[in-house]
Amino acid sequence: MRRPRKRAEDTKAEILATAERLFGERGVSGCSIAHIAQALSMSPANVFKHFHSKVALADEICERQIDRMMLRLEAFDSDAPAPERLRIVVRRLMESHLASLEDSPYMLEMIFLLSGTELKSGHRYKEMLDQLFLDLLRHGMAAGVYHSADPERASRAVSGAFASVLHPVFLANTPLPDLLQRSDELVDLVNAALQNPLAK
Repeated sequence: MRRPRKRAEDTKAEILATAERLFGERGVSGCSIAHIAQALSMSPANVFKHFHSKVALADEICERQIDRMMLRLEAFDSDAPAPERLRIVVRRLMESHLASLEDSPYMLEMIFLLSGTELKSGHRYKEMLDQLFLDLLRHGMAAGVYHSADPERASRAVSGAFASVLHPVFLANTPLPDLLQRSDELVDLVNAALQNPLAK
């Protein structure tokens, strides 16, 4: 039976939703474009018309995860002073990452499989983190609490400093109490560096 004709955007959204579901059930490596097409009663060629490869499909799914994460973070608003604000944001980020891994365990496998590729979602994620920490740094500088002669460079360093409590590989293999302790220790270290007026 022929499928009713749909708008391209609707078909693309349906492919993404089905791929996410199948990745969750079978894992990324255990799911092919043919499996996704079969679940949708369409030809693999129709899936390839929207996504030229499984990597492109995975990249789009990662983009959706980033959008969800940004929505969680946009709900955050705090009048806390800069040092405490940094602690809250890092904790919220870590909790958001942990929730994503719990909701979508296949994300960890996807990261391993796609780690050698240049993905749009990877660049977007890095830019999001750098901008988030840059905004925090500038907030602290405006209050006279943080000091930096090059905020953009400092924000990239701050973003890198928190990799061990934000990267899914570390999150998946580290007990929560250890993550919480490591997060607090890193926040203390970064705050000490940023509050030092000589560290310009």
